[in-house]
Amino acid sequence: MTALSKYDRLEATGLWRATSSEQRREVVVSIGDATLVISDLNDQALTHWSLAAVERVPSEGQGAVFCPDGDPNETLDLGPDEAEMIEAINMLRRAVAKSRPKPGRLRWLGAAASMSAVLALTVFWLPGALVEHALRVVPYVKEAEIGAALLARIERVSGPPCRSVGASPALTMLAERTGVDRIVILPGGVREALSLPGGTVVLNRILVEDFDEPDVAAGYVLNEKVRDVLAAPLRQLLEHAGTRATATLLTTGKLPAHALDAYAEAQLANTVGPLSADALLPAFSEAKVRSTPYALARDISGEETLALIEADPMGGTPPDPIMRDIMWLQLQAICEK
Repeated sequence: MTALSKYDRLEATGLWRATSSEQRREVVVSIGDATLVISDLNDQALTHWSLAAVERVPSEGQGAVFCPDGDPNETLDLGPDEAEMIEAINMLRRAVAKSRPKPGRLRWLGAAASMSAVLALTVFWLPGALVEHALRVVPYVKEAEIGAALLARIERVSGPPCRSVGASPALTMLAERTGVDRIVILPGGVREALSLPGGTVVLNRILVEDFDEPDVAAGYVLNEKVRDVLAAPLRQLLEHAGTRATATLLTTGKLPAHALDAYAEAQLANTVGPLSADALLPAFSEAKVRSTPYALARDISGEETLALIEADPMGGTPPDPIMRDIMWLQLQAICEK
């Protein structure tokens, strides 16, 4: 060290004692290799103090008293005439102190790193983990209850669902053919179709009133059913609601009212595009529903939905009708008063 080499020839005299019970004796003090060397007057080393462990003891007068760290009984007293040695020891002590690791700083850095890790987990991992856990543990009955609560909020905008005793069997047949639990016809407010948690699909009345065959409504139901496979309605709701609402569902079994309101408003305001032909055609094939009527309902020219028309799984073998004509007519009149 530069500081040590600067004082390698510096010597001073002082009074040293090994214990508090001994008398002080005159010694020669010199700077060694990272040590303070205390020798007798015959130049015989009596002890070595590590410069990193030298402490200054409070004392009166212009001199200085030092001791090794942890042993205040062993002391070295330097008089005021040894100011250069006193300054040298003080300077070397400061240099050593600066070079020591700072435990407090390390603890602070460690705490900051830990907090950053926790924050990162909270922001990036926790929301997704909570949603995944909720999807595993929320029972189907509770999911259907959430779907009913959402429907009640949508009805504030759309009006109550259309109901008719004569059309009820037709709705049941349409749901069975497409493989969903329940179909609800609303007089307005919603896009063509909307899937809710619990297996309910909501249809706008135009899908039954404006078309001559039930295959169009069935196609829109199948589109929502496939969308559910790609992104479950409950997952979409929880991701929209956020971490706190999801945690509330897990702890209380209920979603906050404001989360349901916000999601219902978002669903009514958003327009979701149709799925691709590759995603939809297997569902049409499984349900034995023609895809051509649905394709032409989406685009009357057929240009944008050509794949659904050309690859219609029922094109060569006409399927059994979804329902009898009389039932379809009754369903078309479901919203009439």
